[in-house]
Amino acid sequence: MSLAEEDLHRIHDMVERLVEDKVTRLYHARDLELRERMVRVEEELRHQRELMEQGFRLMERRFEQVDKRFEEMRESMDKRFEQVDKRFEQVDKRFEQVDKRFEMLIDQMERRFGQVDKRFEQMDKRFEEMRESMDKRFEQMDKRFGQVDKRFEGMERQIEAVLRRMDRFMFWSLGLTATAVFFIINFLK
Repeated sequence: MSLAEEDLHRIHDMVERLVEDKVTRLYHARDLELRERMVRVEEELRHQRELMEQGFRLMERRFEQVDKRFEEMRESMDKRFEQVDKRFEQVDKRFEQVDKRFEMLIDQMERRFGQVDKRFEQMDKRFEEMRESMDKRFEQMDKRFGQVDKRFEGMERQIEAVLRRMDRFMFWSLGLTATAVFFIINFLK
């Protein structure tokens, strides 16, 4: 059975319409899929931005806590220095009292005994030992201040490392975001 020319044209038109309908449906399905992907990418970018903002807020809180700790340490050190100053004032007062007592003893000893010189030599040794002991304590305090300085330097290094990590994270995030945008743009073309 052979088909007439007119039947062939009808079949051709019907096939053409069917193919066109099928292509249009596929195009719309693909278009919807691309739109869904773009929405997902936008949501993910928004989520990334929210995470970064949250990270920045957390870091800001951490910096505030570190500042508070530095302030507390400074106040604590100021209080300790005030206590040390008070103690030195008390030691000065005691030395003044001791000096007065020694003057009285010297007068009495000069009048009464010739052995006073030996006792004064022993007292001089004690004072020298006390002075050396105080010098050692001051040296220990200097060492402690050096250790505190080292701790501050260590904390500064840690803060710098965190900042470097944040910079790297931001560059990577920016790079990934830019790559995703370029990929979507090129894919839509």
